[in-house]
Amino acid sequence: MKVLVTRPAEDGAEIARKLAEMGHEALLVPLLTVELLDGEPLKLDDVQAILATSANGVRALAGRTRARDLPLFAVGPQTAAAAEKAGFIRVRNAAGDARTLAEQVTDWADPAAGILLHARGEEAGGELAQTLRAKGYQVRGEALYRVRAAREFPAEAADLSRGGRAQAALFFSPRSAKVFAECATRAGLSTKGLIAVCISQNTADALQGLAFSEIRVAAAPNQTDLLACL
Repeated sequence: MKVLVTRPAEDGAEIARKLAEMGHEALLVPLLTVELLDGEPLKLDDVQAILATSANGVRALAGRTRARDLPLFAVGPQTAAAAEKAGFIRVRNAAGDARTLAEQVTDWADPAAGILLHARGEEAGGELAQTLRAKGYQVRGEALYRVRAAREFPAEAADLSRGGRAQAALFFSPRSAKVFAECATRAGLSTKGLIAVCISQNTADALQGLAFSEIRVAAAPNQTDLLACL
């Protein structure tokens, strides 16, 4: 199967390798571009642990501090793997979504032991911090990167879809799905021949208005279950 991968370029390359191992061919059409933000080294003296809700947050964090011994609580396996690759030595994997991470934090951290630092993107909502504050934790958000969305649908992706060369498209977030829907609508692209494979129901909901041949939702919000949908 030929599969459109809408992730940013760095993450897309990793997915392409995994798809090849499964016998599929990846067609990389990144709709989001990640920009790491410059700034002073982070002050972590009062931080007991780091909250990481994306691999991009980990990469950005690694460029703003040399500290690698603070506990890092990762939302899922891809974020945890990025943290280990960056050299963090005390990584815990919540193996779920932000809600799961908030639940796990109550077992992993003491509200009285210091601040939890959320390494996040500029566009991230504050739901995780709000949930943890309600449980008595101090949370400090640090916007370490921004994600820019494509304004137009890549011509090669439109050609691939129109020509029937792609049979499925992977969507890893509600935002990437929303950008795809907006760009495809502007381009007049029909998605009737595509299977949409979504990491969550919220992601699938962001594709509303497009007529896919089928929409599949991962059993759990992680890359392994997403790819299993193929």
